[in-house]
Amino acid sequence: MGAPSCLAFLLLCGTLLALPQSSHGTTRYYTFNVTMQNVTRLCTTRAIPTVNGKFPGPKIVTREGDRVVVKVVNNVKDNVTIHWHGVRQLRTGWSDGPAYVTQCPIQTGQSFVYNFTITGQRGTLLWHAHVSWMRATLYGPIVILPKRGVPYPFPVKPYKEIPIIFGEWFNADPEAIIAQALQTGAGPNVSDAFTINGLPGPLYNCSSKAVPHGHRPHHAGPDHQRAPAAEPDAGCPAATHLMLARPYGTGQPGTFDNTTVAAVLEYAPAAAAAGHIKSLPLFRPSLPALNDTAFAANYTARLRSLATPEYPASVPRGVDRSFFFAVGLGTNPCPANQTCQGPTNRTMFTASMNNVSFTMPTTALLQAHYDNIAGVYTADFPVAPLEPFNYTGTTPNNTNVSSGTKVVALEYNTSVEVVLQGTSILGAESHPLHLHGFDFFVVGQGFGNYDSSKDPANFNLVDPVQRNTVGVPPGGWVAIRFFADNPGVWFMHCHLEVHTTWGLKMAWVVNDGPLPEQKLMPPPSDLPKC
Repeated sequence: MGAPSCLAFLLLCGTLLALPQSSHGTTRYYTFNVTMQNVTRLCTTRAIPTVNGKFPGPKIVTREGDRVVVKVVNNVKDNVTIHWHGVRQLRTGWSDGPAYVTQCPIQTGQSFVYNFTITGQRGTLLWHAHVSWMRATLYGPIVILPKRGVPYPFPVKPYKEIPIIFGEWFNADPEAIIAQALQTGAGPNVSDAFTINGLPGPLYNCSSKAVPHGHRPHHAGPDHQRAPAAEPDAGCPAATHLMLARPYGTGQPGTFDNTTVAAVLEYAPAAAAAGHIKSLPLFRPSLPALNDTAFAANYTARLRSLATPEYPASVPRGVDRSFFFAVGLGTNPCPANQTCQGPTNRTMFTASMNNVSFTMPTTALLQAHYDNIAGVYTADFPVAPLEPFNYTGTTPNNTNVSSGTKVVALEYNTSVEVVLQGTSILGAESHPLHLHGFDFFVVGQGFGNYDSSKDPANFNLVDPVQRNTVGVPPGGWVAIRFFADNPGVWFMHCHLEVHTTWGLKMAWVVNDGPLPEQKLMPPPSDLPKC
């Protein structure tokens, strides 16, 4: 049964609201105790890392302008860091979280206090671990409310707000899965289920329903972006609605989990609240095909910024530094006297940007930058592929990549343009590229090879959507622009965990500006040591 129009609403996950800076706020304190907890899903019980024994982890609730202080205590055998995904961390890069980029990891028995201010942002973001594959179970929502006295960006204040968090469940230990894959050179085993708020839902064997209850469902979406969706109507009849989600994947079959997760939303106006869920009509949405690239591209192309005087779209009109990054998979030779399980028995899977597979250092990049420690990284990441090729055409004969800890150095407030070009090496895939420390504008996208002589004429410099993560279309490209107005070292990587592990990542080093408020703050005294 198709859903009635009164429930044609859009759920926006991990969105970010760029707003004018606030002047005063409160300080909110949290303690994250990372401990092992037995959790059962799909008839499998295993001990997983959790925060405060919860899976997913606890919700952080704050307001624009507030200071957030989170003490993370590591009580598990693995290293831990926490990344506050989408929080800009203005001058507080020490609290950004990616291991060996902005900090050394928190080792067993140690703790670290993350301390940052929510500046010019509101909406729903997330926090997650940022070392190895620990974010498989260490994650949770960040709800940033408007400043007191500032209204919501929709006419009626929601009756109740329930974050909806998508995740994955592995019956085996994800750390063991990726360790085995790195040893053999093969692709790692995929997850056994997707989850909504930690539950696989009713479509999997040996699972149960996840039922959010509410009188008036609302999305926690951005108030500075426009999206093609309608708000729910107060006159909706009592009913149950399946919420369905599955991946958009263009990789080869077997390389990603292609299952569907479901939860049940019970819409129960007050007069029907005493009814039984089984007696209510059930509405089920239809989903696009797993590899429906046209659907994905058409939808994302319709997203816009408000671009109003209150919420301007400050798009860089001029470009100081221009970059062209070819992103995709590649290979490394198999170690001597070893048979591998990569694309061939003599090669191992890897991934790269501009043919450089990023090598993680053993000293945090930000510490090396701040203390002028030589030998940790080199500032020679290529601005374009050293050997151009037909990126979306026939795969080159040699798919091996180079490696190194290479970064791009930028002066403060440089206007930057990056064209992210997908390649067809080992198959054309969509790569969700995430940039730490900044929000960027998506000024253009297309299929095939980017044409620098023609494509910029179609760039949207008026009201492009502002993001911290963007999908590079399979067999296509996307162009982004941003001002490098946040001093520090900022990670940029594919948010598919396996691609990050294989090396599809790099970092930007942004130097201090001349004014005091344009300089990186000193490191905290409890910063973990490597």
